[in-house]
Amino acid sequence: VSNAPDDKTGLWMVEPSSINGHAHFAVIHVESIFRSAHLIPVYGIEPLPLAIKSHHVLDIFTLFYVNRYADHHAFEIVCYISKLLIW
Repeated sequence: VSNAPDDKTGLWMVEPSSINGHAHFAVIHVESIFRSAHLIPVYGIEPLPLAIKSHHVLDIFTLFYVNRYADHHAFEIVCYISKLLIW
């Protein structure tokens, strides 16, 4: 979404991949996965309906924060990558 972390939160923001407004999916080799990421939806100001469950999140939200505070390893990876991208 940006070339730098969000000014208010300090977290990187990501969005699902799309081509011409259509979701873009790809099959990747399992060895190319470095680690999972903990995504936090970017909520609006309205309360969410109680019917929304965790398995709906990727279909409902279009913008997410990458939680670098999920654990020590996530923090180190995001900080390292941030330094590479910002410098």
